[in-house]
Amino acid sequence: MTECLQTKKSNCKNCYKCIRHCPVKSLKFTDGQAHIVRDECVLCGECYVVCPQNAKQIRSDIEKAKQLVLENDVYVSIAPSFVAWFHNKSIYDMEQALIKLGFKGADETAKGAYIVKRQYEKMIEDKKSRIIISSCCHTVNTLIQRHYTGAIPYLADVLSPMLAHAQMLKNEHKGSKVVFIGPCISKKDEAEKYKGYVELVLTFDELDEWLQAENITIDSQKSESKEGRTRSFPISGGIISSMDKTDGYHYMIVDGMENCINALDNIDSEELSNCFIEMSACSGSCINGPAARRKSNNIVGGILAVNQNTGAKDFSIPIPESEGLKKEMHFEGVHKIMPGSTAIQEILKKMGKASIEQELNCGSCGYDTCRDKAIAVLNGKADLTMCLPYLKEKAESFSDAIIKNTPNGVIVLNEELEIQQINSAAKGILNLSPSTDLLGSPVIRILDPIDYILALNEGKNCYYKRKYFAEYQKYVDETIIYDKEYHVIIIIMKDISQEEKIKAQKNKQSEAAIEIADKVVEKQMRVVQEIALLLGETAAETKIALTKLKETMEDE
Repeated sequence: MTECLQTKKSNCKNCYKCIRHCPVKSLKFTDGQAHIVRDECVLCGECYVVCPQNAKQIRSDIEKAKQLVLENDVYVSIAPSFVAWFHNKSIYDMEQALIKLGFKGADETAKGAYIVKRQYEKMIEDKKSRIIISSCCHTVNTLIQRHYTGAIPYLADVLSPMLAHAQMLKNEHKGSKVVFIGPCISKKDEAEKYKGYVELVLTFDELDEWLQAENITIDSQKSESKEGRTRSFPISGGIISSMDKTDGYHYMIVDGMENCINALDNIDSEELSNCFIEMSACSGSCINGPAARRKSNNIVGGILAVNQNTGAKDFSIPIPESEGLKKEMHFEGVHKIMPGSTAIQEILKKMGKASIEQELNCGSCGYDTCRDKAIAVLNGKADLTMCLPYLKEKAESFSDAIIKNTPNGVIVLNEELEIQQINSAAKGILNLSPSTDLLGSPVIRILDPIDYILALNEGKNCYYKRKYFAEYQKYVDETIIYDKEYHVIIIIMKDISQEEKIKAQKNKQSEAAIEIADKVVEKQMRVVQEIALLLGETAAETKIALTKLKETMEDE
């Protein structure tokens, strides 16, 4: 069977909000995802309600319901909180719309609530226990069965209104199936846990979706009868207000998971006695169920709608024998292993919490204290990276180490061109003393700001621009990055003065070599010219002598 509450893995964004809000910490953080620990979860729906990424989803049973109505005669038990969801609609109006979807009929779960409250009254009259806890809320039942097992004997061993009403419908319509529709996630689990009563559970959200897909509207045709005191069950105090109370017990209303846990702690410490406790996991009770809270948070409107729908008299329906209404509440507790103090201290040290003063107990990881987080790590439900102050400190330390040790100068300016950070390398480049305090000073105090103003105004980054700082007699390759998201200008300077010096020396040597070469060439050319001149004179004299010899020989 697919779980009632599921995680959409791709949507989980490491925010830990679900862990912070989970009253029993039944979430395990692994592989960057918050997974539900099924045997610890009480299906209160807090993680579903608070998740900002919609990473939690309620299992949809619409397709199963469609198949069920095709193959069977199916009747609907609809929770009395429907009036808070479907405003100004009567049970008759709801039934007509449900018949259009293929159901044979519908009736209100408030009739099952009447059967249940009569059992509560009988338990009080018989003084069955010094403490009686209402068992209508399946999340409360699961909370006790898994986490406060010492309180199991105080849970009223009576069917919930959903199960009692389903039993009534099946007795009236032999061979039929029952679908319950309400605001609660945990009712899906209850139907699966207690077989033979309800075949399927839909939330009001699912009903809305199904009606819209079929283009069916719920028409307002007929108002409610004034019968039905137990229509008050879905609001806080609604169970007690519908009961005929007797002396001898204190009647207490406890709603919301935090208050329920506090009450159960008080029961564990034996601080309560002679109490009937109406206990509901949702603040405001069922009108503020997880599906309702995700849609809106109009508790006052919901209370008004329920009050207007609640009758002054009880339903006139037969009450089954008490034996047929019993519900066993079994132990489901998980045996947790508490790590030793030495192991906890080791984890705390790894989290950077070497002393009590370093234990911030900020709750950003989802756990109330650093110690609780360390225990979760040892139990495999959390990891060290979930500690945001630790990660921030580690990241800052790592960043500071890089900035301090890089040979490049780094200066960070705000958008007012005021220095926010400057490292030692930058001070060295600018011939400043390491102790010089420049934080908050305008950058014009040490550098010409024109390029930084251009970067700010034009939004363009500049990379490896070669500059000469005459006042410092330094050459640098300067990179200017404007981070619009964080509103800072980052200046990175690489000192290339030595490179420029070596380059200048090489240029000077090259010029000297060229000059020497020019002189050698010039001298060689002079020698060549002189040799040519001598050769020329000798050739001319030879020519004259030979000419004279020729003439003499001709004369003879």
